[in-house]
Amino acid sequence: MSERLSKEERRARVIDVLNEARAMELFGITQYMNQHYGLDDMDYGELAAKMKLIAIDEMRHAEMFAERVKELGGEPCTSYEGDLQKGQDVHSIYPYDTKLEDDTIDIYSQFLLVCRENGDSLSAKLFETIIEEEQAHMNYFDNVGNHIQALGDTYLSKIAGTSASTGPSTKGFLISGGN
Repeated sequence: MSERLSKEERRARVIDVLNEARAMELFGITQYMNQHYGLDDMDYGELAAKMKLIAIDEMRHAEMFAERVKELGGEPCTSYEGDLQKGQDVHSIYPYDTKLEDDTIDIYSQFLLVCRENGDSLSAKLFETIIEEEQAHMNYFDNVGNHIQALGDTYLSKIAGTSASTGPSTKGFLISGGN
């Protein structure tokens, strides 16, 4: 029979996976915003706008992980590991992102098990929620990638010249009068 871990040791394991997930989200934010700028420069506004919204989802995920780390008494990580893919053409972005999301779902599913094994049902539920959202991102990336592959320039010509606007600005610090 294995030695039973203390509450502090179990909590530390959960904090570790939450911080690993946060680092992954920070990478995703940076990668997707880089792609957002690139798609906008290529004049694929609709694709750029959706990429920005997905990056904002990832920002929310990073914040959710950080808040849970703080609740557990830990310090949220502030950096990521990984090599950004810069200057991607529209044909390579979506297969890359589909794989990135698929890998994320797999890793988060493993992290969810770590949370359960260490008795943290709240962190496990957080992973369940975020996995569902990552699945929606993966489905979107896969669908767009399939359209680009199957329809090529016909599909892309319908998107060229569309607006990159994501709608009215969300309230930030300055807009909300939080000075």
